[in-house]
Parts: sequence; C-alpha cells; structure tokens
Amino acid sequence: MSTTLRDPAPTTEPAAAAESPHARRFGLPIATCLVMGNVIGGGIFLLPASVAPFGTISLVAFGVLTAGAIALALVFGRLAERHPQTGGPYVYARAAFGDFAGFLAAWSYWITAWVSNAALAVAAVGYLTVLFPAAGAHKWSMCLAALAVQWLPALANLAGTRYVGAVQVVATVMKFAPLLLVAVGGLFFFDPANLGPFRATDQSAAGAVSAAAAILLFSYLGVESATVSAGEVRDPARNVGRATILGTAGAAVVYLLGTLSVFGLVAHEKLVSSTAPFTDAVNAMFGGTWGGTVVACAAVISMLGALNGWTLLSAQTPYAAARDGLFPKAFETKKRGVPVVGVVVTVALASALTVYNYTLGAEGVFESLVLITTFTATVPYLLATAAQIYFLLSGQRERVHPGRLARDGVLAVLAFGFSMWLVAGSGYAAVYQGVLFLFAGVLCYAAMSARKTRATT
Repeated sequence: MSTTLRDPAPTTEPAAAAESPHARRFGLPIATCLVMGNVIGGGIFLLPASVAPFGTISLVAFGVLTAGAIALALVFGRLAERHPQTGGPYVYARAAFGDFAGFLAAWSYWITAWVSNAALAVAAVGYLTVLFPAAGAHKWSMCLAALAVQWLPALANLAGTRYVGAVQVVATVMKFAPLLLVAVGGLFFFDPANLGPFRATDQSAAGAVSAAAAILLFSYLGVESATVSAGEVRDPARNVGRATILGTAGAAVVYLLGTLSVFGLVAHEKLVSSTAPFTDAVNAMFGGTWGGTVVACAAVISMLGALNGWTLLSAQTPYAAARDGLFPKAFETKKRGVPVVGVVVTVALASALTVYNYTLGAEGVFESLVLITTFTATVPYLLATAAQIYFLLSGQRERVHPGRLARDGVLAVLAFGFSMWLVAGSGYAAVYQGVLFLFAGVLCYAAMSARKTRATT
C-alpha cells in the first residue's frame, strides 16, 4: 500500500479526444444540468407520499438535509479548485491518504453507480407501463424494457461527450417543465386545509424529523457529479465548483417547493396512501385524469436523464483509477471523450443484475443490493470531506486559503457530519453488507497494487 501523501499527477486528456467532433467539454450550464439531473432521478415523484405519514414536520427534515447537502457541495467546490481532474472524491481521497483510500473511494462509487442504474431502469418500467401497457404484459417484456432503458443512455455515452451533454440538457429541461408546473403553479392552488397535522405521529419532534430524514437522506446523492467528470468540464477549477453548488441548490428548490405544493394540493389522508402524488396534484389543479400521463412522461424522462449522467459517472471514476494503476488498464480506454470500456462494463453488470431480478423474482435480494448502495455512496463522501479536513489542519499553505480557513473548516465539519448521517440512515443491515462489498474490493486492490509495484521495479 502506498503511504506517500501526494497529489496525483494532473490529468491531461488525450489530444485526439479533444479534437474529435464527437467530444466536447462541458460548459457551466451542461455541468449544472449534469448535477441536477443526477440528483433528481425518479424518487421525487414518490417523495411527498413517502414522508406524508410524518406530517408537515417532514419539511423541516428536508430543510436540514438541504443545508447538509449545500455544505457538501461547497466542500466539493473547494476541493475541485485544487484538484480539477476527472475522478472527484477518488482524486481527493488519494491526494490526502494515499492509494488505498483512493481505491476504496473509486471501488465503492463504482458499485453504487451500476447497481443504482439497474434500480433506476426497473423503476422506470413502472412508469413506462402507464404510457405503453404492453410493456407490462409479461415479466420478459418488462425485462426487455428495463434493458432498453439502460442501453439507450449507454449508446448516447458511447457516441461521445458532445451527445451526453445534449441529452442531459434536453432531459433536464423536459423533466423540469412538469415538475415546476406543480412546484410553482401549485402554489396558486394551495389549500392550507390539506396540510394535515404538523406532527402526525406519536414521536417527539426530534424523532419525527429523524424518521422523515431516514427516507429523505438519499435524495441528494449525486452532488459530486461535476467533480467526477471534471476532466470533461471547461475551466474545471472555476466551473466545477459553481456547477456543483448551482445544481444542488436548484435541485433543493425543486424538492422543497414540489413537496410543499403537493402537501397543499392533495388532502393529507389521501396523500398518505397515494402511489402517484404528483398525478393527484395535477388532477387537483386542473381536474380530469390526464395528470397520470403527464407525470409518467416526466418520470421516464427524468430517469433517462439520470441514467445518462450516471452512466458517464460510472465510467469516469474507474478511468481515473486505471490511469493511476489502481483499476485494470482496460478502463483507461477512452474514445470521443468517453471511457468506453467503463461504460460497457458498467451497463453489462447492471443489465445482468436486471435480468437476475426478473428471472428469479428476487425482489428482496434486489432491494437489499439497492439499499447497500446508499451506504457505498457515502464512503467517497466521508473520504473526500475527511481529505478537506486533513488539508486544512496539516498546514499546507498551497492548499489552504488563509482568509477562508475558518469558513472552510466549519463547512468541512458540517459536510462530514452530513455524510455520517447518511451512513447511519442506511441502516445496520446495509452497513454490514456494504462493508462486505468494500472488503471484496480489497482483494482487487491487492492484485492491482502488486501489478503496479512489479511495473515500477
């Protein structure tokens, strides 16, 4: 294991990639869309009903989580200024704590990406069946639909970063139109009588906030999106931090206003048992039953946009680790600005998991794996925020802005606490099984580290 604390060599992208007409670096708008599109997947369409049983106190939990997510985004922005290379949390962890910590960040993030992609695809099929009932006629038609939902964004990625960015912008605009219709337009139809009790359970206020937060905790996963793809962003030292903060803040506004509007549009007793709260909200605003089709379209577009962005991210971290000799060299292959091997391997693994789910009907196993990702996603966050604390306390002048020392220190501690809260919220079983996934990666690290040592001797 490397014990030398050092910066990774600056990542310089191949000239061929930069010259390819299919490769294009992301500007601030596209990088911001990448963050917002990945943070807001399909979960927003169920969140209001999920937290309604706790009462409107769940909005307080949302506010607390938003503050934590913004703190995390600000820390990532600071780290990106000093380390504007592809890889995000992997780069920061390796720079502070060496190869092993960097590998754990890359390994856990990669697991999170491909398992989450499979989950998103399976969830998208539920909305597709509203638009195309034939897709839900048989489990194999549902399986094929889920595979198509995964491979279409993968093909967009393989076509080049130019197309990834275009798809991300279109998906973000199209999915935000109906969301903003409810989030903003719904306020004009707001009826306070629908809100129900502030605290709808027998729990204390603190207990209710914590219980609601356990459901909402993972709504902000994806705030690191721009940092992971920093190598594809123009002027990353400047734009990555801005995109991270703007994207997270934008997602927070949509989350908070959307949930508040649904609370005020749908009666509390109905919202608690609703399976499509945004559909019910649209129907309450305009009458009729066409809201289901609108929300289904928005949900499918939202998930396709999230899959488009997460597919790129799932390949970027292994790519960065492969360049440092910590992942198989094949993951370093890059064409049209995209790590093609990483994209193909990731979507293949997600597809295999999807087929396994539909073949064996192993919903329990699948849900357990998805829950594990909520733990594995926080490992890079903890390592990255710990790296920022290390940089601030180690007296390395080239890394620390003296005038921002106190502010950056407070933000880093808040972000670390937020990450720890994410770990706690994933539950004992998920933490236990997630640790086993991490330990499985140790064997891979041993093999790659040995290979790297042989190459240098």
